[in-house]
Amino acid sequence: MQGRPAAGWDGRAAAEPAHALPPRAHAPHPALERLAALAARSLSAASARAELTEDGEPTGAGARVGLLAPVDALLTATALAAAPLVVADARADERWTALPAVTSGVVGSFLGVPVRGTDARVVGVLAVFDPVPRRWTRTDVDLLTDLAAVAVGELRLSALAVQHEVDRLRWRLAVAAGGVGSFDYDLASGAISWDERMLEMFGYSAAEFDGSLAAFDARVHPDDLPRVHESIAAAVEGGAPFQAEYRVLLPSGETRWITARGEVLRDESGRPLRLLGAGYDTTAARGDDARVARVLESMPTAFYSVDREWRFTYVNAEAERLLQRSREELLGRDVWELYPDAVGTSFDAEFRRALRTGEPVAFEAHYPPPLDGWFEVRAWPDPDGLSVYFLDVTARRAAQEDAERTARRLELVATVSSDLVATLDAQEAVARLARHVVPALARWSIVTLVDETGTMRDIGSWHAQEELREVADAYRRARLVGLSPGSPLLRARPGLEPVTIASDATRRVGAVLAPPARALLEQLAPEWAYVLPLRARGRLLGMMTLYRCPQDGPLSQQDLTTAVQVADRAGLALDNASLYARQQHVAEGLQRSLLTPPVEPDHLEVRVRYRPAARAVQVGGDWYDSFLQPDGGTVLVIGDVMGHDVDAAAAMSQVRSLLRGIAYSSGGSPAAVLSTLDATMRGLAVATTATAVVARLEQTGTEREEGVTRLRWSNAGHLPPVLLRPDGTVAELTSGEPDLLLGIAPHLPRRDGHVRLERGSTLLLFTDGLVERRGQDIDEGLTRLRSVVTELAHADLDDLCDAILDRLLPPEPEDDVALVAVRLHPQDGPRPQVAGPHVLPDDLPLPGP
Repeated sequence: MQGRPAAGWDGRAAAEPAHALPPRAHAPHPALERLAALAARSLSAASARAELTEDGEPTGAGARVGLLAPVDALLTATALAAAPLVVADARADERWTALPAVTSGVVGSFLGVPVRGTDARVVGVLAVFDPVPRRWTRTDVDLLTDLAAVAVGELRLSALAVQHEVDRLRWRLAVAAGGVGSFDYDLASGAISWDERMLEMFGYSAAEFDGSLAAFDARVHPDDLPRVHESIAAAVEGGAPFQAEYRVLLPSGETRWITARGEVLRDESGRPLRLLGAGYDTTAARGDDARVARVLESMPTAFYSVDREWRFTYVNAEAERLLQRSREELLGRDVWELYPDAVGTSFDAEFRRALRTGEPVAFEAHYPPPLDGWFEVRAWPDPDGLSVYFLDVTARRAAQEDAERTARRLELVATVSSDLVATLDAQEAVARLARHVVPALARWSIVTLVDETGTMRDIGSWHAQEELREVADAYRRARLVGLSPGSPLLRARPGLEPVTIASDATRRVGAVLAPPARALLEQLAPEWAYVLPLRARGRLLGMMTLYRCPQDGPLSQQDLTTAVQVADRAGLALDNASLYARQQHVAEGLQRSLLTPPVEPDHLEVRVRYRPAARAVQVGGDWYDSFLQPDGGTVLVIGDVMGHDVDAAAAMSQVRSLLRGIAYSSGGSPAAVLSTLDATMRGLAVATTATAVVARLEQTGTEREEGVTRLRWSNAGHLPPVLLRPDGTVAELTSGEPDLLLGIAPHLPRRDGHVRLERGSTLLLFTDGLVERRGQDIDEGLTRLRSVVTELAHADLDDLCDAILDRLLPPEPEDDVALVAVRLHPQDGPRPQVAGPHVLPDDLPLPGP
C-alpha cells in the first residue's frame, strides 16, 4: 500500500480514489448477510455492504442489503487506507463525484470501516450508504467499527464450526475403517438384528439374512459353536459380559476370525431382555488389537478407555496431549485420583450414568485448571468399561461467547434507540434507560435530567436485585439534596465528558453526600461508578450514572463504548423531543388562534373540540364555526382544506372568513352560501380545494309551538353529519350524493337537505380524522362512531364529546380533528330578538329534500 496515505476517521486522504472494479460474481455469506442487515438497521441507512477483500480489492464474497450500487471504488479505498472512510456528501467531494454510483444518485453519503483479522490484517470492508448527503457522527463510526469486529467473530466461529465438523467426520470414517459391526439379539423373540458390517463379515446380504439364531449358527464353525453358545448362556444367566472369539465359514469356503463383545440388557426385575454388542474381523491380526490401535492413534480426536474400576486401559496420542500426562503416567491409574476436580462435575455424572444404563452419552462441559478448557465429550459403555472420545472446543466457545457479548451490546443499543423513538414523551423513555442498562452494563443505574438553568432532577432508577430496588429509588430521591461541589455529577456537568470512579466508589461518592443519602449508598455498596452525559448539539441535557459492585468487575472498554453510545442516543432523543414540543406548541397555538369560540343561542347548547395531530408540527386545514345571521338563524360549519402545512392553514383562514362573511351578509340558505363561496374563491384566485358542511337551524311559528326545529344543510363533499334523536336512535344526514368539493366546479348547482328536529336532539359535525386512519376505512370508523353515540345517548354534551375523542382516536392521532356538537333543549320562555333559531313565516314554502 506504499504511496497511499491512510485516511482518518473522517475519511480525509490526499490520494485519489481507486478506479471502480469490474463487476464480480456475488457470493453471499450467511454471517455477513446478517451483519450487513444489522448495520443498515442500526444506522438507519438505505443500503449496506459487507465484502471480503484480498490485497485491498473486493473478492466478490460477501453480502449486500438495499441497492446494488457499484461502490467497489469506495470499498477499495477503505481497505487500502486501513481506516474508516467517511463521505458526508459524495456529490460535493471531488474524489467521488465522477463515480457512476454518485452521478446516478444512488450514493449521496458513504461510511465504511475495514474488517481486520486476528493478525490485524485488513480482510474485508463493512459499509453503509444513503442516496442523500448525511453527516456521520463519531458514534456512527464507533458503532460500525463494533459491527466489523462482530464480522471477524462470526467468520472465526464459522471456520471453527467447519473444522469441528471435519474432525467429527474424520473420526466417524476412522471408526468405519476399523471394521466394527454391531448386533442386537432379542432374547424373548429370538430375533437378531445386524448392521451392514456384521452382515458383510458373515457373508450375508440383507435379503438373505432372516434374523434367526439358526442363520447365525449356520455360519459359525462347528468346532467353535458350543463355546459361543456357552458364552451367550453365561452372559444371559450369570450376568457376566459376553465375550467370544470364533471362526466364521463363508459360502466361498473362506474362514474369518470374529471377536465379539456384548452385554445383556435386563428389566427392573432382572429378567434378561436383549444382548447388545459389537464385533470386528480379527482375521488379519488374530488375538491382536494392533489394527484398532493404529486407527485410534491416527485419529485427530482424543480417545481413551477405562475399565469398570475407572483405571485407564488405553490412551491415544491426542488424549495424552489434552490430558497433559504421558501414557506411562495414565495407564493403570484411577481417573478420579488423577483428576480429582472432575468429581461431582458433568464428567462424573455422565460417565457413571453411561455405565449404569448401558447407553452412550454426549455433552459439553468445562474442566478447571490444569486443563482449563471446554470439551465436547462422547462416551460409549462396553463390557470392559467405558470408551471416551473428546474434542477441545475452547476456541469455538470463546469465539461464540465473544460474538454473543458483542451481539448483546448491539442489541442493547438497538433496543434503546427503538424505545426512544417509540414515544413522543422522551423524558419517560429516557427514564426507562435505567432498566435497559441493568444488568447488561451495571448492577444499578440512575438517570438524571438537566434543564436550561442547570438544575438537575433524577427521573429514574433500577437495580438488578429486586430486594434492593426500593433502596436504590430512595437513594435517587435523596442524593441531590445537599450535594457538595466535589460530586461526580457536578464534575461531569461542565465538560460534557464521562467521569469514572475507578475504585472504592462507596467511600469516595459517600464523602460528598448528605448523611441520609450516604447511609443508603452504603447499603448498595458500589465499587465502581461511571457518570455519562446525555448530550446533543453541544448541550448537556442529562446524565446516566452506572454503578458496579465488586463481583461485577469494572466496565470493559467495549462496554464503556456501548454505554456512551446509549447515552448519546438518549441525549439526541431529549433534544429532538424538546424541539418538537416547542414547534408543536407554536403550531397548535396558531391553529387555535384561527378558530373562534362558538355562539350559544337560545335553548341551544353548542360544544366544539379540536385535537391536533400528535406527530405533526404544522398547522392543519380542519376548521369549525358557529355564528348567528342577522335574522337570528344559527349557522353551523365544519370544513377541511386539503393539506397540512402553513399554506393549508392560510387557505383555511381565507375560506373560513369568506364563508362567514357571505353567510352573515346574505342570510341565504346553506346551498346558496356554498355556491356563492365557490364562485368567490374562483374570482379571488383562492387556489385550494376544501370540503364543508353548512347547516342552519330555523323555525316557523307553527314548528315553534310544536317544539320542533328545522335543520337545513348543504354538503360540499364532506362526511355526513350524525343525528342522535331523543329516543336514542342514530342516523347519518344525507340527501343523496354529496355535492362536489369547493374549488372544483363553481358553476354547478348545489342542493339543500332539510329535516325536522325534536327538542333533545343532538347533531354532530366532524372532520375525517375522527373516523379515518391507516388500517381503518371510513365505513368502519363511522360504524364505531354510531356505536359510541348510541351507547352514550344520555350523557351530557361535554362528556359525549370527550368520550367520542377518547374512544375513537389513538393515543397519537395521525391527523387533526375538529368536532362540533349541538343539542336542542326545550323552549320554555320568550325567544330573545338576537338569538335563533330563526322563526320563518308559517306560509313560507320549504324546499324538499
